[in-house]
Amino acid sequence: MTPSLIRGRPRRATSHICARVMYTLVGVLVGVVWLVLPGATAPETHAAAVGASASTDETSTADLVLPLVAAGAVLVLGVYGYVRRTRRARTRTTPAAAAAMAPDTSPLAELDELDERARQLLVEADDAVRTRREELDLLRARIGPEAAEPHAQALRDAEAELAAAFRIRQQYEDGVPEDETSRRHTLTGIVGRCQEARRRLEGFDRGDLGEALEFAETRFRDLTARTAATGTTPTRLAERYGPTATGPVTGYVEQAKDRLVIATTHLNQVRQSTDLDDEESAVRHLRAAETSTARADALLTAVDRLASDLSAAESLLPAALTGAEAELTPVSDRADADRVLAAVREEVTARPYDPLDALRRVVGATVPLGAGRDGVLSAAALLVARNAVATADTHITVRREFVGSTARTRLAEARRLLLTDPWSAAVRADQSMRSP
Repeated sequence: MTPSLIRGRPRRATSHICARVMYTLVGVLVGVVWLVLPGATAPETHAAAVGASASTDETSTADLVLPLVAAGAVLVLGVYGYVRRTRRARTRTTPAAAAAMAPDTSPLAELDELDERARQLLVEADDAVRTRREELDLLRARIGPEAAEPHAQALRDAEAELAAAFRIRQQYEDGVPEDETSRRHTLTGIVGRCQEARRRLEGFDRGDLGEALEFAETRFRDLTARTAATGTTPTRLAERYGPTATGPVTGYVEQAKDRLVIATTHLNQVRQSTDLDDEESAVRHLRAAETSTARADALLTAVDRLASDLSAAESLLPAALTGAEAELTPVSDRADADRVLAAVREEVTARPYDPLDALRRVVGATVPLGAGRDGVLSAAALLVARNAVATADTHITVRREFVGSTARTRLAEARRLLLTDPWSAAVRADQSMRSP
């Protein structure tokens, strides 16, 4: 027979019924005693009635007290039963279920909640910084760098706070510090820095709405023309370097066109809201239009940058191969590196090939062996790292609504390592592309 999932409930119901029956029997018993006792003592009372008037008074007193005692007993038992039934109704769960329903106030639960809050604020602060950076670029172009300097300084301060928060977060995810109290303090510090970054960005002045709208429309037209010119670049790169070389920017031109269509809709809404004297709506649609054009710009810039980086990698690769072989000469355990270099040379001879990927493999094969810290391999590592960081940054910029704190933290760490440890920066940037 399959055990019932609620088989405990009939037992509780049975126990309640039993308790009620017991209380009723006790009450009945007391009532019977109250009724029978006077009858049982009646003969004796009658026989002694002539000479025991004092005893009669005591019996009458007893007859009055006994019903009161019985009624009080029944009342006490009834109250006691009601209290017990109420308590059982309030705690009518198993111990495990009660523990699951109760809020978890353990230190570990508090740490998890604080961790989630820190993650959320990192994303919000990073989005705010990215948005202000886009707006500042527009403001500089519209009113000039000098006039926009106060806003530029506020953005730099916010970026510094956010960079520190990301650095602390990276250490936290690497297990530093280890004890629970210190980790709680670390998360509190991240929360504080994110809040300070947001505070630094308050009070951004967009200037005249009409002037901003005209500039946004001009920029929209420029990007539309640029999209047509950049549209042929991926095809040209694929023909020269193979289809895998354009993988990082696949679909970027089409996405840029979609962003510009969205921008058109919002710009029209700005005009309509302005005609209706609805400034709040006009500002909201203007910001949406600027965001769409900024993302279109980022997508097109990524395509142009890839073309430039592929050309630079193609020029640098022969020297990098020669430099790698020279630096690996004194290395004894170099069999794996030699195989990578040989494979790259075969690809270069066969053509077409992806020079950025080839350069990345050369650097990756030599850096773990202690080579590539100076000279041409150092330049190759920096080129690979810059491309990886820029690619990851574009990925987050155009998909920021769907990218969490982990990817942003990895990218921030890649930026920090870019000049001091380019290969580690490239690794972190690649991790950012694969992180939520």
